[in-house]
Amino acid sequence: MLRYILHKLALIVPTVIGITICSFAFIRLLPGDPILAMAGQHGVSPERYEILKEQFGFNMPIWQQYLSYVWNVLHGDFGISLATKRPVLTDFLALFPATIELALFAMLLAVALGIPAGIFAAVKRGSWFDQLTMGVALTGYSMPIFWWGLLLIIFFSGYLGWTPVSGRIAINFFFKPITGFMLVDTLLYGNWAAFVSAVRHLILPAVVLGTIPLAVIARQTRSAMLEVLGEDYVRTARAKGLSPSRVINIHALRNAMIPVVTTIGLQVGMLMAGAILTETIFSWPGIGKWMIESISKRDYVVVQSGLLLIALVVMAVNLIVDVLYAVINPRIRAR
Repeated sequence: MLRYILHKLALIVPTVIGITICSFAFIRLLPGDPILAMAGQHGVSPERYEILKEQFGFNMPIWQQYLSYVWNVLHGDFGISLATKRPVLTDFLALFPATIELALFAMLLAVALGIPAGIFAAVKRGSWFDQLTMGVALTGYSMPIFWWGLLLIIFFSGYLGWTPVSGRIAINFFFKPITGFMLVDTLLYGNWAAFVSAVRHLILPAVVLGTIPLAVIARQTRSAMLEVLGEDYVRTARAKGLSPSRVINIHALRNAMIPVVTTIGLQVGMLMAGAILTETIFSWPGIGKWMIESISKRDYVVVQSGLLLIALVVMAVNLIVDVLYAVINPRIRAR
């Protein structure tokens, strides 16, 4: 197992190098000047412009800027935001819990509904439940996040008034964060009303963000279960007179979960991408909204370092999924 983990860690190194190159290069392809964007409508004199350009290192050749960026990252320095003048890592760590909370509940929703739906659809193959489930999954996968989010806001927030439109908690609840996770902090403070408010604010964004992963997981679970249910050992188990629930839960589901676990891991990257739109629609104060605002401000430092930090998180999750994959299927370790 250790050799398997070390092999996966070795594959991360070239990936990180590629991400640093891409994040560094792509942000500089965007039109606009970060110094002029930072100066705002008041502008900046030519002398001040040159001073700022030298201060932030934009006067150096591109290759020197890249090497300086990589050197600083290797020493744990992700730079200072041009807009807020705060360390990028500080802002990232302050906003990251909001994104994690949203992504976690979106994934819990997707897994809790997607896996059972896929299992029952496979067991009842060809039935009305199978066709309905796969039809709903295809619809959910096809809906753009921004359109789906606006529909839910109009119906549940505007028409029914059941859920708030934006934010993480009602403005009348104010307390100093402990963990950064709103649900946890409200419970630690013992404020039940604030906890309920945080849950109500979380429902719609989690549903919007979790819809596509739910559809993918349901379809993958159904496909994997259908493949396993046709195997000889499953037919043998049925021939021995084992109960249908035992055949499905013990003999079929364990092997069917191998590709499903991989799919769940791959959806983490999709969650991070979807969080950008979701957080923008619901004004959710997380990493996605922070990145969008930084792009509009041409904040090179935040965008390039933010992309790298998000990529590191996604790769860490994928590494965990690979390890779980090897635990479920020991044959993977021998490859």
